[in-house]
Amino acid sequence: MSLTKEIMGSSLKIQGFLPNNNSFFQHKHQGHFLGNPVPIFLSPMQKRRDLRLRKSVKFPVAAISEDLIKAYVKQHAEKPVQFKVRAVITVKNRSKQDIKDTIVKHFDSITDKIGRNVVLQLISTEIDPKTKAPKKSNESIVKDWSKKSKVKAERTHYIAEFIVDSNFGIPGAITVTNKHQREFFIESIAIEGFASGVVHFPCNSWLQPTTKDHHGNRIFFSNKPYLPGETPAGLKLLREKELKNLRGDGEGVRLLSDRIYDFDTYNDLGNPDKGVDFVRPTLGESQNYPYPKRCRTGRASTDTDIHAESVVDNPRLMYVPRDEQFDESKMKTFFAKRVDAVLHTMMPSIKATLSANNQDFNDFSDVDELYNEKYLNKLGLNDGILKKLPQVVTKIQEYSKGILKFDTPKIIAKDKYAWLRDEEFARQVIAGVNPVNIEKLQVFPPLSKLDPEIYGPQESALKEEHILGQLNGMTVQQAIEENKLFMIDYHDIYLPFVDKINALDDRKSYATRTIFFLTPLGTLKPIAIELSLAHDGPSSRSKQVVTPPMDATTTWIWQLAKAHVCANDAGVHQLVNHWLRTHACMEPFILSAHRQLSSMHPIFKLLDPHMRYNLDINAIARQRLINAGGIIESSFTPGRYCMEISSAAYKNFWRFDKEGLPADLIRRGIAIPDSTQPHGLKLLIEDYPYAKDGLLIWSAIENWVRTYVNHYYHHPSMICNDKELQKWYFESINVGHADLRHETWWPTLNNGEDLVNILTTLIWISSAQHAALNFGQYPYGGYVPNRPPLMRRLIPQEGDPEYANFLDDPQKYFLNALPSLLQATKYMAVVDTLSTHSPDEEYLGERNQPSIWSGDAQIIDAFYQFSAEIGRIEKEIEKRNHDATLRNRCGAGVIPYELLAPSSGPGVTCRGVPNSVST
Repeated sequence: MSLTKEIMGSSLKIQGFLPNNNSFFQHKHQGHFLGNPVPIFLSPMQKRRDLRLRKSVKFPVAAISEDLIKAYVKQHAEKPVQFKVRAVITVKNRSKQDIKDTIVKHFDSITDKIGRNVVLQLISTEIDPKTKAPKKSNESIVKDWSKKSKVKAERTHYIAEFIVDSNFGIPGAITVTNKHQREFFIESIAIEGFASGVVHFPCNSWLQPTTKDHHGNRIFFSNKPYLPGETPAGLKLLREKELKNLRGDGEGVRLLSDRIYDFDTYNDLGNPDKGVDFVRPTLGESQNYPYPKRCRTGRASTDTDIHAESVVDNPRLMYVPRDEQFDESKMKTFFAKRVDAVLHTMMPSIKATLSANNQDFNDFSDVDELYNEKYLNKLGLNDGILKKLPQVVTKIQEYSKGILKFDTPKIIAKDKYAWLRDEEFARQVIAGVNPVNIEKLQVFPPLSKLDPEIYGPQESALKEEHILGQLNGMTVQQAIEENKLFMIDYHDIYLPFVDKINALDDRKSYATRTIFFLTPLGTLKPIAIELSLAHDGPSSRSKQVVTPPMDATTTWIWQLAKAHVCANDAGVHQLVNHWLRTHACMEPFILSAHRQLSSMHPIFKLLDPHMRYNLDINAIARQRLINAGGIIESSFTPGRYCMEISSAAYKNFWRFDKEGLPADLIRRGIAIPDSTQPHGLKLLIEDYPYAKDGLLIWSAIENWVRTYVNHYYHHPSMICNDKELQKWYFESINVGHADLRHETWWPTLNNGEDLVNILTTLIWISSAQHAALNFGQYPYGGYVPNRPPLMRRLIPQEGDPEYANFLDDPQKYFLNALPSLLQATKYMAVVDTLSTHSPDEEYLGERNQPSIWSGDAQIIDAFYQFSAEIGRIEKEIEKRNHDATLRNRCGAGVIPYELLAPSSGPGVTCRGVPNSVST
């Protein structure tokens, strides 16, 4: 009754205060009416009568009075106050517009005045108790769209205003409806006016106009991360709805404006309608050709094969979700490099067309002229040929000022002959563009793992006498036990394809093994190369061993053997280590992340920068690079069998649990566990720049990821009960990598350390590992004799028809075994493009990354510590490269210093760096 007295006043009389559902008492006590009880003053006679009445009617007066008072308080409580908040919408404008864009933009500015607007609505994190639905603000239109339609700035800021109640809560989502005719890129929305501060909504998405294909509105969530079980009540249904929209229904042809992520097989590499030479197997639908899944497009089948998806010819775009497509700055760089590629290959193409053959290199000066200002004249086009050229071509040459020439690759920039030396050949194995295949020699002679019934004896042709003189007095067994012998083994990956490759025009290949000795100086030197052909070939040629030269003739034999090793290395690098491991195998994890992890999920926020551009790059690769007759097939030794080799490597070699750097080094025998050493590993080759620099970066990533994971997951049960996280990992394996889903080596996801290892591996692959394998391609491959992508002749032996020609001019024979002028320049143009950065390349620590975490001081602090650690690492790598240069070495590192240290701040390269297999 204390509450009663407080509200009614202690001096008031309440004896006559009775419920209004009794007509008798209502009649007798006219001073009371529902919802507005008042004090009643009674005469003495009325009091006695009322007392007798109360004795005859048993009623809990105090209890009922309390209920009525609560109703009174509720009705007369202070009403919610309305106040105004505003949204600041940042739209990123196109720098260039075609005529159609200009017309539609002008039309939108007119219709915006008559109601065809951009409309926003705020959604609270709270539920409305009356409607049982999320609280929503009024809809608000974006102001001044028409007035600002002619703004030329890179970004335009618009305003929208809302009236909300004081009990609205915090906005957790915002819907945007585009009633215009044209899509636009919405970068962010900031809501100002709430007592809690500014609420940020990172959007970074193309907003499609409302049509039959894109009906409804778009949902954007604030930058506050939520695990699924912690999602505020007002956002739960929206979280599920958005994921359902992104998954689609697996039906129909995808439009370029869609945002649907789904899986499919690689059934679009061939073009059977073009003829039998363009038929390619489907990868990823059987154990014959296992492969990761790629993004589904839903295109119709070809006319001649219903199981093959039709081809998208240039310049049409292949579908990827709209927000995965290159943005304008990336596309500009991409287009500029394509123009460069056309100009670089234009004159060799003309010469090849007008000449009787493809024009071999006959002298090393022919190669040097590719980097010469007088490129056209040096190609040997005489006046008669020049008169046949279109006038535009001669004008381009006249005013080109060097644009027709290639830049001088770093491999020959300081020392023109460095590539010829065995020391440089060995150095590139551990510090070149493909430093991930060197392994410790475990047994001698090495053994094949291929089926001897199909591929012949497993024993190697290598004998002790081949290498004994190169071991500084050690026995072979002693050298193995003291960790002095290492190997690059491409025998098993190439041997099943050697016969088919050698049957192709202008292609010749061996299955190779190369043995290296670790010298007392800590450097490697090659001491033997084994070259193998199919076992049913001529017995004298099925296996041969080439050792370092003793005279001029054997010098060129040795150079040819090294060139074949480099050609195999170039193929494995591009088809397996670069394309398969850092692009194709990442795609299922990316597709599933968008399908199963909400953009509110903290793990999605962690992975998102590293997933950028991968899907578009991979789509371009299927369209132009790895397709039948594409650049990869025309540039590398395996030709039409390139993707079959990639599939075989996926089946026999790829293991996700070995993709992390420490696990990979241990698998290859290059490192052994040692708790006394930094990173818990001891490197058997101390001067191994890829491993030494890479472990610094791996550890920095791992520490950052561990801090991040432990911040959000305090107990293993939280990981096991995180439905989105578990669905992401399950789908990545069982759908995205379905052909290998039954393998027992897949890591489990049961606790924090499991998650740390999985995430660190994914981030490592998409950042530092990709940078190590991608950005050095032109510095090393831009000089074709150093790293030929294909070979056209086998090594001549006595009795061969070509042996006499080889003896007459071994240098010319060597050059003629390399790619032709046209093949070389096309390859050089491609790797020049692959090695190029775009202005929007992304570095952790550079682009205000902490803004993706809403005011979480602990995570932001950990991020800056990570960024500072990367800054320290970059300085260490810079110093190491400087010291290497002083030792007359072509400095190296897991990531070239200029890639690791952008001018605006330190950071590890992310997927947003042009992780491109694009041309």
